[in-house]
Amino acid sequence: MLRNKANFGVLEGFLTVLLGEPIRIVEILESEGNQQRENDKFNRVDIKARNSKDEIIIVEVQNTREIYYLERILFGVAKAITEHIELGELYSQVKKVYSISILYFDIGKGNDYLYHGQNSFVGVHTGDFLEVTTKEKDAIVRKLPAEIFPEYFLIRVNEFNKVAVTPLEEWIEYLKTGIIRPDTKAPGLEEARRKLIYYNMDRAEQLAYDEHINAVMIQNDVLSTAAEEGREEGRQEGRQEGRQEGRQEEKIENARTMKSLNISSEVIHQVTGLPIKDIEEL
Repeated sequence: MLRNKANFGVLEGFLTVLLGEPIRIVEILESEGNQQRENDKFNRVDIKARNSKDEIIIVEVQNTREIYYLERILFGVAKAITEHIELGELYSQVKKVYSISILYFDIGKGNDYLYHGQNSFVGVHTGDFLEVTTKEKDAIVRKLPAEIFPEYFLIRVNEFNKVAVTPLEEWIEYLKTGIIRPDTKAPGLEEARRKLIYYNMDRAEQLAYDEHINAVMIQNDVLSTAAEEGREEGRQEGRQEGRQEGRQEEKIENARTMKSLNISSEVIHQVTGLPIKDIEEL
């Protein structure tokens, strides 16, 4: 469900609660890296997406144990970085990559269900964090290495054994049990519930639902078109009335001018078409 382009809202909700900031997915990218040589490794991932900040997000769902899993996700991130910078481009075009692994196997020892890895440079003697300065567009820009280097998230689904309280915990609960609580407010989960209702239908029910939605869309389109036509007709009538009022005002003004020149009402009537009674009242 997460990799379906029609379900951007579900994926955006999951990433928003995990990364702690609003995430908008722009596109789902090709999830298998191109081979440079015949014996080159494929970069197989479940989801590779680009967000609104032009960062790359890799999401993998792993069900079976893999001995060299950390090495594989490192390779996947390195492959994603090199695939999205062209020969001759500046290194400033290197994309920030987030690697998110949803693991359904025991990867090792640890008491938490969520682990986060991020590059940083710490002073060996001082303990301070290195801050890099660069010059961009004649301005000095300070960056932490963590703003550039990839970030890794390992979600150990089977290790989650608590009552879900936060939106992130609700998402982990869903990934483990497939259950979404009816009162959820977690971003993406309400939409996921609606999608799951559809996916859990048999083929005949899905076809009937699709036909119903199609009929509703056609009906809404017809109503929208009729409303727009009505508004356009009203605008045309308004313009017509405006033109008629303008011509009437012009006739009255011409009649006043001719009357000031002592031209008879009969002549003014013949020229303007105004009733003689109206002309005499001017």
